[in-house]
Amino acid sequence: MGGAGIRIVLVEPAGPLNLGSIARVMKNFGLCNLVLVNPQCDRYDDDALKMAVHAQEILESAVIVETLPQALQGCVRAIATIGRDYSGEIPQESPRTALPWLLAEPEQPVALIFGREDRGLSNEELNYAQKLIFIPTSPNYPSLNLATAVAICCYELSQLAEVVVTQKLPPTEIAPLDVLEPYYQELESLLLSIGYLYPHTAASRMEKFRYLYNRAHIKTAEVAMLRGILRQVEWAINNRIQPEKL
Repeated sequence: MGGAGIRIVLVEPAGPLNLGSIARVMKNFGLCNLVLVNPQCDRYDDDALKMAVHAQEILESAVIVETLPQALQGCVRAIATIGRDYSGEIPQESPRTALPWLLAEPEQPVALIFGREDRGLSNEELNYAQKLIFIPTSPNYPSLNLATAVAICCYELSQLAEVVVTQKLPPTEIAPLDVLEPYYQELESLLLSIGYLYPHTAASRMEKFRYLYNRAHIKTAEVAMLRGILRQVEWAINNRIQPEKL
């Protein structure tokens, strides 16, 4: 795929030096699709352009969106990077074990998500990913610079891409993430209305459902079927027949 379908997604990047360095390393490894979610710095800042060197066109063509779901629109697979303690349902993997899965759909858009320099991704944002990457580092100094983390993952992707392409895996019809998201929202609303979920624990319980469906790799038609079931259940609840009074 030569990196054509891979989006490097940066959530609220704040450092122009990092931004320029990331553009440069993307070009080093054949990637060109940069998406910035609510950036906190100017991609045309002198420091960003200086660090990008001969990859300034990646900064210029970067797509800017307001939210992470917008950045993932059309993507069938997404992996998020994590650099902090996490106690959720999604297992943490190394780049070498997780990234082959990202490349298993060579004709489809996929995303690799990186968080903020100072605090990474929120738990809510992590829920939009199907897998999590943790880059092992020395316990003496575990914190990685954002651009360094991107460079490590881009290198691993470059090593894997040729192998994955030569395998010529048959295409599948995995539902894009933006098709799945409305289903998750409808499911949560229904489960809250019937008392299966409670507001104070809904987020953690829905995380389990997301993980379950992500493992199933359901298709777009199957999502439509599931949403149809939810609508029918809602109709039945709202139109249930009351016993006639004797």
